[in-house]
Amino acid sequence: MAEKIRRDSEIDIAESSGDAGRELALQIADIIADTPAANTLVLDIHEISPFTDYFVICDGENERQLRAITREIGDVLSKQGVRPERTEGTPNSGWILMDFGGTVVHVFDVDQRAFYRLEELWSDAQTLLAIQ
Repeated sequence: MAEKIRRDSEIDIAESSGDAGRELALQIADIIADTPAANTLVLDIHEISPFTDYFVICDGENERQLRAITREIGDVLSKQGVRPERTEGTPNSGWILMDFGGTVVHVFDVDQRAFYRLEELWSDAQTLLAIQ
């Protein structure tokens, strides 16, 4: 099982970039470490992206796993008052995007992730965390 990241500080949801965005991205990686998520990456794209600062990318093997991953992210963060600005996609589409402003989460099925290759498209980004 993947090693979990522990964070003791609360995230200031009013600030969506900088340290708060980084903490949110790492917290999301921590949350999905307890789900069927695989191949989790946290990318720092703030220097190369005009629309967000961090990507969290992971995949699941089927619709049920995609649903479990996104549900866990939503459940844990909503208890802290953090909700995505928008969510797009569905488990049966193979790609769910959760936009938290400074942090965007991509939950793919294996085939969609291989097709879109976000890691390659954003290869200039710094990898903050990789969990296999």
